[in-house]
This record gives sequence, structure tokens and C-alpha cells, in this order.
Amino acid sequence: MTIWTDLADVEFKLYYLDANGIKTRVLEAGKGEPLILLHGTGGHIEAYARNVKGLSEKFRVICIDMVGHGYTDKPNREYGIDYYSDHLLWVIQALGLSKVCLSGESLGGWVAAWFAAYHPEYTQAMVLNTPGNVNNKPEVMKRLKDSTIKAVVEANYENVKTRLEWLMYDKSQVTDELIKTRYDIYTRPEYQEAVYNIVCLQDIKVRERYSWDPSWCSKINVPTLLAWTDHDPTSTVEEGKQLKKMIPNSEFIVIKDAGHWPQWEKPEEFNYILTKFLLEKL
Repeated sequence: MTIWTDLADVEFKLYYLDANGIKTRVLEAGKGEPLILLHGTGGHIEAYARNVKGLSEKFRVICIDMVGHGYTDKPNREYGIDYYSDHLLWVIQALGLSKVCLSGESLGGWVAAWFAAYHPEYTQAMVLNTPGNVNNKPEVMKRLKDSTIKAVVEANYENVKTRLEWLMYDKSQVTDELIKTRYDIYTRPEYQEAVYNIVCLQDIKVRERYSWDPSWCSKINVPTLLAWTDHDPTSTVEEGKQLKKMIPNSEFIVIKDAGHWPQWEKPEEFNYILTKFLLEKL
């Protein structure tokens, strides 16, 4: 299977919109309640290529390249969780949406949770999968920062492949096409500069402003499902369960035999879990 064959019989559109001055790449498919999908650090729309068809049967799926990522504009500034959240707000406003469901993996889950805490008026329900490094472990931050910078600044097949394999429990899920897709993004001149703004959250002095904490997580008042995995390289299942205690009335589930990208490694199971949870809560 390839990204194209995953989308070949799906009626979708790929376009750009102006999100408060930020040219933002969007892939949209399906009808129903809007569901915005948010990728992780160094990611892009294609991280959800295996999910669009299934999810678009029940939702209006909206995948975006977050600010500084993919083919979206890359302002030369620090990319904190608040800035990603602002960009998400501007996308929602540009689309004229009043309420949305959210799902994010890794960084995208962190952003979705922050957005729900500070913009509850826009958020209906959300699914956060492997939102990553709950306890701010220095070794995880260093590996993510170093491998991301290397994959971009020293971009070649092997470095990009290594960065992607870190996300997967089953390394064979890293296809040549996925490597090429990410390589093409990472070698763009503007990305060579943006990568340092992207990895700023792997520096503890920046990260601690946004660390998972009851002080802001307790503000989340929408149905929330935490979808963890048994092989997440950033946080154990037990560490993931700490978020369940922080986010009121949240639910927790473990997807087995998957790493940091369950939406890619276990697309059918991920789609089923997400769809079932959201439709029950809407």
C-alpha cells in the first residue's frame, strides 16, 4: 500500500487557507461533524494517510500541517504550545467552524489538550494518542531533538529513516514512500531554519512553561480519550495514566503492538476506537 492508494478512492481536497496570515496546508474529506487531526513533532498531513478513508465515513476530516511544519508557513519564532494552539484557533476561524472534535498524536495531542483547556467553547470531544514524554524525561528530549535536527540538517535517506523508525514498534511500517515524503519536506530551505524553532520544546526551560500539569489540565471539560500504546518510546503506560488523573473524567485505552504512531501502525483499530468514542460523546 502507498499513501496514494490509501486515498485513491476517497473524495478529498488538498488546499491552502489563510490562518491569520499563515498559509496553511489542509487535506479535507468526508461529511459530518468536523474532526481536526494534528500530527507530531516534525510531522505533516501524511501521518494520517491511513486514517482519512475510514474516518471520513463518519466525520468531516480536516488534516493540517501545523505552523512551522510540512508545507505550512514557518515564521521565524519560537514554536510553543500556545502558538500552535493559536494557529489551530485561526484555522478553525478561517473555516468558519463553531465546534470541532480534535485528535492529535504526540505534539498534536499536547496541542489539542492545551486548546481544549483554553478554548472550550470550540471543542466538543477529543482523542489524544501518545501525547508524549509526560514526565519531561531528559533522555527522551535529547534523542528527539538530536534525531530531528540530524534528519533535517544532515538530510539523507538513512537519517530520515532512522527518525521515522524511532516512532514505530514494527520498523517495517516505515515505507520508502514515507521516507521520501518526509525527505522532500526536510530538505526545503525554510525547513532547515524552522527545525530549530520546532525542537525548542525539547529544551526544559521552554518546555516547563507548558508541561502537563493539573493547573491547566483540570480546565479541560470535554470528553477525552487517552489512547496509549504498549511500546511508546516516550512514555510508559503507567506514565500515560498520570494524564488520566489530571484530565477530569477522561478515559484511557491501550493499543497493543504499536509504538508512537498507532494511527499508522494500527489504522483499523485506531479508527474504530476514535470513531466509537467520539460518536458516543457527541
